[in-house]
Amino acid sequence: MAALALAGCMQTGQQVAMAPRNDLDTLAYGQTAQTSYPVASNDSGGAVSAIRANYATSPRATYASTAVASTPAVVANAYAAAPVAATHDAPYHLDAGDKLRVVVYGQEGLTNTYAIDAGGAITMPLIGAVAARGKTPAGLAADISARLRNGYIREPSVAVEVETYRPFFILGEVAAPGQYPYVPNMSVESAVAIAGGFSPRAKRDSVTLTHNAGRGIVPLGTAISPGDTILVGERWF
Repeated sequence: MAALALAGCMQTGQQVAMAPRNDLDTLAYGQTAQTSYPVASNDSGGAVSAIRANYATSPRATYASTAVASTPAVVANAYAAAPVAATHDAPYHLDAGDKLRVVVYGQEGLTNTYAIDAGGAITMPLIGAVAARGKTPAGLAADISARLRNGYIREPSVAVEVETYRPFFILGEVAAPGQYPYVPNMSVESAVAIAGGFSPRAKRDSVTLTHNAGRGIVPLGTAISPGDTILVGERWF
């Protein structure tokens, strides 16, 4: 009975490899005893699966799986936390100081460079003053076309582009404060570079930016627009 019970305990549902016991087993049990050595299989049982299960519950395995699982999230959070520079895809709005190239196709007498005056308008032959402040170049072209169509040209074709942007201003702790020509896609940092860089006492992590009617403290990577004023402050220590 003991032999039968032991033989029943040693059975396994897995594929096994058989190895003969020594002669003492033969004398004790009256038959050649067999020892089962589990062979790796694709199911969840066996010694290999037991080792895997034991490794999965170990502290090192837990740490490794946690580290792998958290890596994408950490990278994503790092990018999300990084400051994002302002985009430059928004339509540009004209104002005093901008110089425009206005092309009226087939009309050389009207095609010319026009400056927006302090009143926010340009003055063209035939149609006189045309309000430009606050409009986009495309919007101004449409207004000029409408004015020319009203008794001057039957089907005018007009294009407007900015030839020279109005300047920006930089004040405070820079080597050469003053007024400078604006270049598209400028940032506060590039504006400081144009002004000769920071002075020895300058506060270098942020500046005060005045844009239209708003004013605030911004980092150096912030995009600026024509007409903006940058104030570089003095550090206390």
